[in-house]
Amino acid sequence: MALKGLDIFKLTPKKNCKECGSPTCMAFSMKVAQGSVSIDKCPYMSQDAIDKLSEQTAPPMKTIKVGDYSLGGETVMFRHDKTFVSRCLYAVAVCDGMEDAEARLDKVPQVDYERIGERMHVEMVAVDHCDEQPADKYLALVEKAKALGRPLILGVEDADLAAKAVAAAKELPLVLNGANETNYEAMNKVATEAGIVLGVSAASLDALYDTVAKLEGLGNKNLILDVGAASIKDAFAGAVKIRRAALKNNDRTFGYPTYVNVAELAPGNSHMQGALASLFTTRYGSVIAMDEMDYAKALPLYGLRQNLFTDPQKPMRVTPGIYPLNGADENAICATTVDFALTYFVVSGELERSGVPVNLLISDAGGYSVLTSWAAGKFSANTIANFLKENDIEGKIKNRTLLIPGKVAVLKGELEANLPGWEIVVAPKEAVQLVKFLKDLAASRA
Repeated sequence: MALKGLDIFKLTPKKNCKECGSPTCMAFSMKVAQGSVSIDKCPYMSQDAIDKLSEQTAPPMKTIKVGDYSLGGETVMFRHDKTFVSRCLYAVAVCDGMEDAEARLDKVPQVDYERIGERMHVEMVAVDHCDEQPADKYLALVEKAKALGRPLILGVEDADLAAKAVAAAKELPLVLNGANETNYEAMNKVATEAGIVLGVSAASLDALYDTVAKLEGLGNKNLILDVGAASIKDAFAGAVKIRRAALKNNDRTFGYPTYVNVAELAPGNSHMQGALASLFTTRYGSVIAMDEMDYAKALPLYGLRQNLFTDPQKPMRVTPGIYPLNGADENAICATTVDFALTYFVVSGELERSGVPVNLLISDAGGYSVLTSWAAGKFSANTIANFLKENDIEGKIKNRTLLIPGKVAVLKGELEANLPGWEIVVAPKEAVQLVKFLKDLAASRA
């Protein structure tokens, strides 16, 4: 049940509040009810009241910590309602029944790059145990995965083996994914004693709900819910229903992040796993595991995640600076555009496609598109000239040719006045025309 400001007011004393300056605590209480201030800011609240109200005012989906990563904590179903809180994480899943499990682990570090200030890499590794495999083989695989230094998801349902695996990888952040209707008590003991997250699965959503309720009854609320691998349809329905129950119905029993192993949903089918990973990125996997990750799969997948888990009211921006393309050196021509990420990737892609060495200069334009930033005064002759001077472009680059976007051709005259000695060239209005334009320009100066 949603907590109202009046409920908080009943539990607060009628004193002049140091936080809001009101002769009563009503104003402060309403701020707490709206989520704009934390309840523990009240100097008169007892600890019991703080604990009770903190529980009631917390998001219906709990925030679960796995090392430095946060999962869950979401408050809305859709990104356009409000910014999502915790981005999903990607894992590579291996099991001790795979002949090439170690080879797949060796490939994990190969995908590691930066895009718009965010590191794109495989954040976690899932190590699953097959019942027919000996315990020693599983523990050896855990040791191999541990060497990667990333949080591990230990997929094992035998409590004794789980305890050994947890002990073997205790230096790392762990998720023990193995609790179900029959073993939850034993698995709960292993997880709570180690202080790690416990993954819960069941044959149906009803059984999952009951198992989670029993674990909460044992005092464990450090959980992640496995949507299962019975079928793609059931896994997708489970992910959506779990999120809806928590956020729409305020049912905190299902208020936990979810784990989706698409490697089990589409075994051996890399293309289907990539499609499913995209699906569960949007609806609503908190950790998504695949049997391998390469650049062909990572580039679109991480791009989708970055678009989805950023504030829609704050445009994505690239860091201002010099971006040498096609092996550009100090003798290559310069081009400039805005720091809006979409513009940068479109323009830089066409520049790279031309094969002509270019130093792309990105200045601070407020994260807007070319015309918008120009209209707002963020991308003008003065800002471009100041960027060149502040970053000592003339000291770093000998070439004195600067290409400007065709949509702001009006800046040419003023730039020539502000940058004496520079040749200002107006590029085409559309990025797709840059390839031919640059090749013709390079040929004319050869």
